[in-house]
Amino acid sequence: MLTKAQVEQYREEGYLVVEGVLDRETLAEVRAEVDRIVAEAGKVAANDDIYDLEDTHSPRNPRVRRIKSPHKFFPLFDALARSPAIIGRIAPLIGPDIRLHGTKLNMKAAGYGSPVEWHQDWAFYPHTNDDVLATGLYLDDCDEANGALMVVPGSHKGPVWDHHADGAFCGAMDPESCAVDFASARPLTGPAGSMTIHHVRAVHGSALNRSNRMRRLLLHEYTAADAWPLIMRESFEDFVGARMVAGKPTIEPRVVPCPIRMPLPPAPNQGSIYENQKSARSRFFEVYAEAR
Repeated sequence: MLTKAQVEQYREEGYLVVEGVLDRETLAEVRAEVDRIVAEAGKVAANDDIYDLEDTHSPRNPRVRRIKSPHKFFPLFDALARSPAIIGRIAPLIGPDIRLHGTKLNMKAAGYGSPVEWHQDWAFYPHTNDDVLATGLYLDDCDEANGALMVVPGSHKGPVWDHHADGAFCGAMDPESCAVDFASARPLTGPAGSMTIHHVRAVHGSALNRSNRMRRLLLHEYTAADAWPLIMRESFEDFVGARMVAGKPTIEPRVVPCPIRMPLPPAPNQGSIYENQKSARSRFFEVYAEAR
């Protein structure tokens, strides 16, 4: 379901945008479920297992920046993570035996949706090999104004940059000390229903939403079945059972030379990348804008 040119682009540049992955009916169904979940956030006063809230959130004015692990709590999202429309497009990139590593729905509300600082997913969850990627389903039309995901082409072939500050993991690169040409970053734009794909080692981030439009991105993290995490956080039964979305599991990890930095000591602010990055020394993206 990917062309040879698309596979070659992913290998060379570390990212893809594929349009039309979600059909109109599925997109409407997912949006309706997201609206329902967000409406329930008015009952929540602080971050919990489902919600990661904007710092300006209040019960009267709910502001959700992330729905955590939606596949664990809502059947629609579990089914979507296993959809042939997604799995069929990533199998040419990481093989037919595929494990779901995790899911999240990042939400950039109009006028104030939080940025995500430059980082590499590999810094958060290194594995025995890097046949690991993330897909992102756009639930809204996405352009630079409303905070498109941006990727530095070819950065997946380079070093793993330090994501620490003051001796602890912070989930963000220091833009003042790493030799990355951020000006070369490509915005992964596309209409609602499009899917982004980026390599686990690709340097990426996203700016504040300055538009009057929402930008919701449903992220799925997938690994080849023979890529084993260096830090195991789930049961073996789940690892080789429910988390397998295609093919067969294996107890023979494939080990290849890859640059690795462990995400330890843990970030002082736990809960999500937004919380982790609060301890970063310096920032690239502006944090707040006036809410519309």
